[in-house]
Amino acid sequence: MSEFTDYLPDIFALLGPISMRRMFGGHALYYQGLTFGLVFEETLYLKADEENAGDFQALALPRFGYEKQGRWIDLPYYQAPDFILEDRDLAASWARKAYAAALRTKPSKPRRSKPVASKVSSR
Repeated sequence: MSEFTDYLPDIFALLGPISMRRMFGGHALYYQGLTFGLVFEETLYLKADEENAGDFQALALPRFGYEKQGRWIDLPYYQAPDFILEDRDLAASWARKAYAAALRTKPSKPRRSKPVASKVSSR
């Protein structure tokens, strides 16, 4: 981890305990088992959906994305405003909205693969 990622549990302390895991060259931030944020190249991104994306867009904050096989893929995360990194109350407020977006976009049931039918020989 880095000094930046080590600082995040402190800044989000008013939200509650968060955890982090390495993911695709960055880190995923979790609260109560759901991903609410990402850190990539020392930049914090927070989860967004239709209800809170306007907060990020109003500040002209970029969306997180990456290139894969010559195609650009946008993920539903926006760069967090720098000012929240200096204010625990603001950080908790933005994180709560990101967590709420994660709750709204959480699949209701886990995907299950269909069982493969086996051929039974009748000898």
